[in-house]
Amino acid sequence: MKTYLEALNIILSQAQSFGTEMIHLDDADGRVLSEDIAADRDYPPFNRSAMDGYAIMIQDWQQGIREFGIQEIIYAGASPSQELKPGAAFKIMTGAAVPFPANAVIRKEDCVQTGNQVSLIIENLKEFQNVARKGEDLLEGDIALSAQTPCTPAAISTLATLGKSEIQVAALPKVALFTTGNEIKPLGAKVSDTEIRNSNYYLLRSLLKKWNITPAVYRHLPDNVTELKNHIENALDTDIIIMSGGVSAGDADYVPEVLENLGVEKLFHKVSIKPGKPIWCGKARGGPIVFALPGNPFSSFVTFKIFVESFLSKSMGLNPPRQLEGVFRGEKRKKTNFDEFFPVKFSESGKELETTSLNGSGDIRLGINANALAVHPAATDTLREGQIIPYYIL
Repeated sequence: MKTYLEALNIILSQAQSFGTEMIHLDDADGRVLSEDIAADRDYPPFNRSAMDGYAIMIQDWQQGIREFGIQEIIYAGASPSQELKPGAAFKIMTGAAVPFPANAVIRKEDCVQTGNQVSLIIENLKEFQNVARKGEDLLEGDIALSAQTPCTPAAISTLATLGKSEIQVAALPKVALFTTGNEIKPLGAKVSDTEIRNSNYYLLRSLLKKWNITPAVYRHLPDNVTELKNHIENALDTDIIIMSGGVSAGDADYVPEVLENLGVEKLFHKVSIKPGKPIWCGKARGGPIVFALPGNPFSSFVTFKIFVESFLSKSMGLNPPRQLEGVFRGEKRKKTNFDEFFPVKFSESGKELETTSLNGSGDIRLGINANALAVHPAATDTLREGQIIPYYIL
C-alpha cells in the first residue's frame, strides 16, 4: 500500500498541460497566465503627483522662496497651458502629471493658501518629494506578469492597466464526473430510511468550480457493471475522469474492475491514509487520468484536496498545495498506523490549530467550520498540546 506522499508523487508525474487558449479579460478570474506580459510603456508613464498639493521647482526653495503665486490648477489627466515660471506653483491633484520643470510637490496640509498665493510651512524639502517618477515601477518592455501567474484581482487590474483585453491562459481540462451507488438519490426525490441524497455531486462540482471547471459529462451510475462500463467507456475522450464510490472491497464495488477491463492502467489502489484509503487512480493509454474517490463525503473531500488539486495545480503550471506547520491545541489519539487527515481551524497568525467537530468520514458536516486540514503522522500515536504538526490550508 502506498503512503500518501508516494501516491502524490505518482500523480504529479502524470501531470501535463492541457494546452492554452485566448480569453477575454472579463473571464480571467482564477485562470493562469501562459504567457509573459510586458509593459507597453513606462509606469508611471509620467512624473505623477502622489498628493493633493502644490508643485514647485526645488531650485526656488533652495533660493529661499517660501511664498508662491499659483500659476494654474492641474487636474488628473490634464496638462498645463504653459511651462511653470520661476517663483510660481501649480496647484495639483493626486494622480496628475507633474510637468517639467516642476520637480517637487508639497502636500496641501503643509501649505496655507490665501487668494492666489500659497505659503509653504515646512522645514525640509527634497527633489521629487511626493512625486512618483516616470518608469520607477516598470520600464517599457519589462516583464510585468510572468507565465504561470494566477489571475487574481490584483493581476487582472494590472493586465487592464497594461491594455490587455485578451490574454493567453492555460486551457481547462475536459472533465467527466460520475457519482455511483444504488442508495444515492437526487435532490428532490423521496428517500427511504436506507437511502441518502447525492451530496458528493454538489461537493465535487463545487471543488471543480474553484478551478473554473464545469464537468463536460455528468452521470449518476448504479452499482451495475454494464452501466459503469458503458458510461466510463464513452468518457475516455476526456482529460480527467473523477468518480466517487464503488472503490472499496464490497461485493458491489465494481469500479476498479471495470476501469482495468477498459484498459485503464492502475497507478495505485489504496493509500495508507484515513480517511480516503480506498482511492484508486489510473491512466488510460492516450486518454484521461482517472481518480476514483471513496464515497464517504469527507473521504471524497480529502482525496480531492490532496490528490486531484495537486494534479490540477501542476498541470496548470502552479506549485501544488504547500504543507505548512502549526502548533496543535488539544489532544488526539489514533488507532491506525496511517497518516490521518482531520479538520482544524487555525488562528489568525496561522500558527495554532484547533480541532473541529467531525464524527468520522461519513459525517455530513465535513468539518464545516474548518479552514485547514491537519495531518496526524503515521508514526505518532498521540498528538499532544503544543506539538508541531503539518497542515494544508483549505
